[in-house]
Amino acid sequence: MPIRLYVGNLPKENLERQTLEELFADGGEIVSIKVIKERKTGKCRGFAFVTVPNDELADAFIEKYNGQSFMDNDLKIEKALPRSKGKENEGSADNKPATKSKKGGQKKRNNRSSSSSGGSSNESFQPDPRWADQLAQLKEMLAASSNN
Repeated sequence: MPIRLYVGNLPKENLERQTLEELFADGGEIVSIKVIKERKTGKCRGFAFVTVPNDELADAFIEKYNGQSFMDNDLKIEKALPRSKGKENEGSADNKPATKSKKGGQKKRNNRSSSSSGGSSNESFQPDPRWADQLAQLKEMLAASSNN
C-alpha cells in the first residue's frame, strides 16, 4: 500500500518537482512527488508530498532524509496524515501533520455545539481537560459567592 510522506521546510522559491526528484534519486522507488505551490504566484509554499510504495521504504526514506540540509534548510520528513473529508476532522488540514495546524483550527475547537436532543445540558458538556482544574475552582468560587 502506498505511503504518502510530508516533506516540509522547503525553500519558498521556484522549486520544481524535478529538483526534488534529483535530491531523492538514491532514496529508493518513488511513486509520485507533488510540490505544493501558491495559486497566484506559483511559488512553493514550503512543503511537498512524496509517495513511496510501502511502509518499509517510507521508514527508510524518513531515516535517510529527515534533517538533511537542502538549499540552506533542514528538511522535515514524516508520514502524512490522511486527507480529511469535510469538517469532521477540525484540527487538521489536508495531509498536514498535526504539529503544523495554524490559528484556523483554534477557532473551531472553541465553538460549542448543542446536544442532539435540542437543549443544552451541563451533563453532556465535557470541559477541555487542560482547563478542568481551573474550571472546578471557578465553579466553587461562584457557588460560595452565591451562597453569601
